Amino acid sequence: MTNSDLHPFRTHTCGELREQHTGETVRLSGWVHRKRDHGNLLFVDLRDHYGLTQLVIENTGEIFETLEKAQPESVITVTGTLEKRSEDTINPELPTGEIELRIEDINVESPADELPMQVFGDADFPEDIRLRYRFLDLRREEVHANIVLRSNVISSIRRRMTDSGFIEMQTPILTATSPEGARDYLVASRVHPGKFYALPQAPQIFKQMLMVSGFDKYFQIAPCFRDEDARADRSPGEFYQLDIEMSFVTQDDVFNAIEPVLHGVFEEFAGDRKVSPQPFERIAYADSVRWYGSDKPDLRNPIKMVDATDTFRGSGFKIFAGMIEKDPNVEVWAIPAPTGGSRAFCDRMNSWAQGEGQPGLGYIFFRDGEGAGPLAKNIGPERTEALRTELGLEDGDAIFFVAGQPKTFAAFAGAARMRVGEELELCEKDVFKFCWINDYPMYEMDEDTGQIEFSHNPFSMPQGGMEALENSDPLEILAYQYDIVCNGVELSSGAIRNHRPDIMYKAFEIAGYSNSDVEEQFGGLLNAFKFGAPPHGGSAPGIDRIVMLLADEPNIREVIAFPMNQQAEDLLMNAPVEITPERYKELHIKADLPKVKKKYTDEE
Repeated sequence: MTNSDLHPFRTHTCGELREQHTGETVRLSGWVHRKRDHGNLLFVDLRDHYGLTQLVIENTGEIFETLEKAQPESVITVTGTLEKRSEDTINPELPTGEIELRIEDINVESPADELPMQVFGDADFPEDIRLRYRFLDLRREEVHANIVLRSNVISSIRRRMTDSGFIEMQTPILTATSPEGARDYLVASRVHPGKFYALPQAPQIFKQMLMVSGFDKYFQIAPCFRDEDARADRSPGEFYQLDIEMSFVTQDDVFNAIEPVLHGVFEEFAGDRKVSPQPFERIAYADSVRWYGSDKPDLRNPIKMVDATDTFRGSGFKIFAGMIEKDPNVEVWAIPAPTGGSRAFCDRMNSWAQGEGQPGLGYIFFRDGEGAGPLAKNIGPERTEALRTELGLEDGDAIFFVAGQPKTFAAFAGAARMRVGEELELCEKDVFKFCWINDYPMYEMDEDTGQIEFSHNPFSMPQGGMEALENSDPLEILAYQYDIVCNGVELSSGAIRNHRPDIMYKAFEIAGYSNSDVEEQFGGLLNAFKFGAPPHGGSAPGIDRIVMLLADEPNIREVIAFPMNQQAEDLLMNAPVEITPERYKELHIKADLPKVKKKYTDEE
């Protein structure tokens, strides 16, 4: 075969050539990844999407001069004979490490300018540089692999969903505003002056409509848009979720449908890491907050907090005893700390708590068969021993205590639990620990106004139905609402939906909505329910967070191809942008700009 018979750009990719191809004439195209001048020989690593191949050329002639001038990341096409490397130059870390291509012809397809950031190597670069030149950042090995992983995860999810009998459907992007708890992105309507579309915060209403329309099992890899601040596990602007809805199902049916998909995907891409066996642990919301200080518990940490209020009630430790006597809502929670029984560690935890804005952390540590420290002396040996026995602690262990009203200290207690687990190296490694959090409260009270509000999803079915709404304290009503959590990261929220108009009117009435409010804001869904709606429910695990966990990345932007920065700016495309006066006029709107533009808060 002559060179003219070869494909104009490549006969192979840069990741597929092996020893058995030795002697063949091949053509490769890719980016100049790295050059190494060894005096009489010039070595070049050529990179494409599939891998690296080493090129070699003698240090003379036009080809050498062309390569010598080519900047890193220039795109070239090379033709030559494949040779086996000598034994001492084989690279066992590279799939193509046994061969190299001796260049006989070269064409520079696209010369590169001097780079604002290097692709070769693993140097750190400022986020603004990485995002402004994201096309270069995406060429880097780790980021590139994350995006490939994302594609493979989505393909796996889609296959598993269709194999389970779900059908994929698409819902509108231009729609009406919805009460998802965040700000909408609005789109001005040109043909309807003064009116706006909203980008969907989630396909919530539409997927429920699909169930009313007679479809039984729906899913979608759905884009969602929320005008909210950035966090490490939340990208501003847009995100993707596996949106699921099912008809004629109970809460257990939803769990049983979603668990195999998530378990299977995580097992497929976990590598050497373990995945929680099915069924995943189910924890009531109230228990999760008491045991872990959060409704997003990281179960890799084995520490479970316990209520120690009775131990301190009427005890000699006057600070806690006085708080309990004065306020019946005060509780004392104990955080066991196996292997933490040294004064040095206890003092270190106490200093950490003070750095978190707390007065400190009370503690007891155990040595020589008894409790030590001021608290142990104040409550006496009998109470101290009862605590030790209840928590199963031994010499060399400790207990930390937080006190007050749980709603004010639960988050801090949860942070202290995690701090103890991490400092003492108690947390499991290389494992994905899943759990369901269920039995969420239907309502909560706004502390400032005293108004009863929905605590989770307003379209959820209350446990007990209409009878509970009519006869129970709203703050005692639980809903068929649930989250799935992995390693302390909430992957999704879901619920069994309220499909009855009478229950919907009553549920919203308790939250301060009149019937006319409900009809005006949710008339489409309400009207659909009046013509025969099946019991239905679903969930929506976040794609970005799933990939973030599997890629073991601390920041969600590392698994999104073109993310915004923390100020919701797209530095690559320079968005958002100002529009011309003509566009304002065409859209029938006027600008009323603040004197100082407010920036988003960095919550990381």
